[in-house]
Amino acid sequence: MLQDPLVLGALIAIVTVVVLFSGMPVAIGLMLVAMGFLAIFDFSGWLAVTTLPEILFAKLNSFELLSIPMFILMGAAVASSRAGSDLYEALERWLTRVPGGLVVSNLGACAIFSALSGSSPATCAAIGKMGIPEMRQRGYPDEVAAGSIAAGGTLGILIPPSITMIVYGIATETSIGRLFLAGAVPGLMLVLLFMIWSVYSTWRSGGREVLGQRVYSWREKLESLPRVLPFIVIIVAVLFALYGGVATPSETAAVGALFCLLIAVVIYRMWSFGSIWRVFRDSTRESVMILIIIGASGLFSFMLSSLHVTQSIAEWIVAMDVNRWVLMLFINLFLLVAGFFLPPVAVILMAAPILLPIVVSAGFDPYWFAVVLTINMEIGLITPPVGLNLYVINGIAPDIRLQTILKGSLPYVGCMVLAIIILCLVPELATGLPDLIFGPVVQ
Repeated sequence: MLQDPLVLGALIAIVTVVVLFSGMPVAIGLMLVAMGFLAIFDFSGWLAVTTLPEILFAKLNSFELLSIPMFILMGAAVASSRAGSDLYEALERWLTRVPGGLVVSNLGACAIFSALSGSSPATCAAIGKMGIPEMRQRGYPDEVAAGSIAAGGTLGILIPPSITMIVYGIATETSIGRLFLAGAVPGLMLVLLFMIWSVYSTWRSGGREVLGQRVYSWREKLESLPRVLPFIVIIVAVLFALYGGVATPSETAAVGALFCLLIAVVIYRMWSFGSIWRVFRDSTRESVMILIIIGASGLFSFMLSSLHVTQSIAEWIVAMDVNRWVLMLFINLFLLVAGFFLPPVAVILMAAPILLPIVVSAGFDPYWFAVVLTINMEIGLITPPVGLNLYVINGIAPDIRLQTILKGSLPYVGCMVLAIIILCLVPELATGLPDLIFGPVVQ
């Protein structure tokens, strides 16, 4: 019975979930599962296991992978400086006359900072330390103050340049530049949905008097720009280099990281060796973690393919002959549940290579699917039991109960679900810009 690839696939899924839930590091768990099932069920036994080091090396021997540590270094340089608080102050001064200006400026700061740092927890910490006390002081409800920052921190994995999009591109062998463009418009749409809900929630909670409360002079507005504009210029330059054909993603990431380091040193005076060492230490630690997971996922994918699990699942789903939107509903439910328990990078590396052929055969655009998958991963960042952003916010404002933070973040989950529905109705929001720049995808 275990020779049936579908039954074997179900067993692999159960064992993998048990191993990962044991608290074992994701990369080590995937490697152990891959080696164990190959040794037991592959016809060549331990001979198949001996090929794994070669597969691991081949998976990591890619020039495109250099973009990951470079973008992470870029984010670490920003996160280690006062860029977050300066960005927050600048947006607050310029957007304060907009209805709900303070909460809108917080979400705008989250969007820009998360795009720079690529780290959801770093965004929550950097913007939350400034934004949550300020909003509470001005009378915004705790649910809005905590929930908006928790949700805003998730935007970094969708708005380019996004580390998770790079990981998706490597896992599925799709264009990283096109993936970045696919996430741009949906990312802005999600920011807008978050802002609309935040303003409405504040107004509904009786906080009408705090919406657009403070007025800043033109002098105060202009003096905040010099410390923020260089980072905005870097984002624009990175995107221009990518889409203008000036450089590859890896080359662009390297230049962006260099300039972010220079700005952190020159503008924020990070002269000390200790400060610069922390930037390289933190970025190296995160880069190695992601790269090891990528290598381990290569072993895991090889195991699934060798045991014909991937091919059998695809054939089984095609044989079901269900409506393609019913199929997409089930895929979304699977991604949603997986995102509750596993980090986005792990889910993408494990699921994307299996799901993408099925999605494409059903007539869906692979870049549109990347955006839908990423939004599902965003939901996992603000929902229990993992819900990393919830715990980061609770650490920043420990007097706000975790239940209150969760209650405040749940409406933003609704905004994300609404964004997925809108993308299903209007897929051009994700595919239009890439098709305009690069031309339609040839499938």
